[in-house]
Amino acid sequence: MTEDESGPRTATAEPDEVERRLQMPLELAMATQRTVRRVLPDPVDDAVLRRCLELAVEAPTGSNLQNWAFVVVRDRAAKAAFAAQYRRAWSLYGGIGRKLRGSDPATARIMKSVQWQVDHFEEIPVLVVPCMRGGPRIPLAPMPSIVDTSYYGSIYPAVQNLLLAARAVGLGASLITLPLWSSIQARRILHLPLSVDPVCLVPLGWPIGRYGRKHRRGVGELVHLDRWDSRPWA
Repeated sequence: MTEDESGPRTATAEPDEVERRLQMPLELAMATQRTVRRVLPDPVDDAVLRRCLELAVEAPTGSNLQNWAFVVVRDRAAKAAFAAQYRRAWSLYGGIGRKLRGSDPATARIMKSVQWQVDHFEEIPVLVVPCMRGGPRIPLAPMPSIVDTSYYGSIYPAVQNLLLAARAVGLGASLITLPLWSSIQARRILHLPLSVDPVCLVPLGWPIGRYGRKHRRGVGELVHLDRWDSRPWA
């Protein structure tokens, strides 16, 4: 495994170095991107974060409305409030996971990684909360489920761009939702108006862990042609 594939890279705030890292080949960034939950408490410079967010909003969005917003959280009290929500949700979700799949070594590794993030959440230097402006539903009006899919689907390409930018510059990143299980509490923590919905949360920091290639199921198992269970590449 090469240094470019594995990381971690040292922290930087130098604009030229940030731009150099962002020249990483797209295939390499995509193939070696993974969830990196263990990160250092060292600060992430605003210039690095801003550059990643500039690339995030280059993503496509439904009807090009760009009705997204990103709340950057550095305040220790706000992070502690999200940590409390995370621990409350994880105590239930993690307990179920351990009972159902705790004997599986791969699942056990993931659970251990999540537990580290839960235990050290306040120490993570920066959280990014992607949000959508304008709710997906008209009050009291029945709407098909595709409305929700279209609404929330408009921000996830930007989230993926953020994750890829973080990978390229060497920041550890993950996409999580458990701290937002109570949207009421999330709104209170961030002082969000009712017209703004928190969608997910991306913790960022210089990594303790590393990036690298990972196991994925082959497309022969996953691709269906014209109808379900017709696998052209099996």
